Amino acid sequence: MLTDSHCHLASHRFPADEVGALVGRARDAGVRRIVTLATGLGDLDANLAVAAAHEGVHACLGIHPCDVHKAPDDAPEQVAARLANPLVCGVGETGLDYFHPAPEGWETGHFRARQREFLDAHFAIAEAAGLNLVIHTRDREGDLSLQEAIEIYRPHADKVRAVFHCFVNNFKNAARILDLGGLVSFGGVATFKNAADVLELTTRLPEGSFMLETDAPYLAPHPHRGQRNEPAFTKVIAQRIAEVRDDSLDSLAEHTSRTASLFFRFRDN
Repeated sequence: MLTDSHCHLASHRFPADEVGALVGRARDAGVRRIVTLATGLGDLDANLAVAAAHEGVHACLGIHPCDVHKAPDDAPEQVAARLANPLVCGVGETGLDYFHPAPEGWETGHFRARQREFLDAHFAIAEAAGLNLVIHTRDREGDLSLQEAIEIYRPHADKVRAVFHCFVNNFKNAARILDLGGLVSFGGVATFKNAADVLELTTRLPEGSFMLETDAPYLAPHPHRGQRNEPAFTKVIAQRIAEVRDDSLDSLAEHTSRTASLFFRFRDN
């Protein structure tokens, strides 16, 4: 059994009447659990509705760092109000995005400060709800967003575990996350021909330290790169990582799904 630990089934790129077929194709590919993540107040309920409608689909709720300028100050509290729903398995996607420029009317320093405030607030609501956290980091150059996210994580690490999704950094920084009790997850980038360092990193991490994801509809794996991604492609990612780890697909599927189950503590629907 494979688990897609991160996708966005409520995305506008997935018409609502197509989601059933997407979930069906995933099941046919051996993907039996799917985590769909909200990115703003506008799609919290949409992701819950998708999870309610499809067996094996669970939801994480949060405010993406690129949306914090549009979110009211009480947005984390609005997220918190929905976390008792048994379909919710985590908080996120939240984090720090220093890749995209500040939106019109915002100074870069203020925009990044709001992202940091929201990330810290997401840790607080996750702790109160007894849930773990999904973190996005992205930089145009360097890794400042990752470093700052790790430091925000540090004082919360004894109460909340965090997964740094779509991880494309180095072993040293992966080890810093693992030392705090966190995880990383790998998606389609690990299959890209120009990302051999990410694929090599997957060979250095032990079982129980990473999960698989698609980030669908984004970042489709090779040979589907450039197409719309979907949860069924978790199998393509798993096959490539299993190959370089000298592991079997069944073994990789089993231990990454077990890791996802421990992290998200799924309450099966």
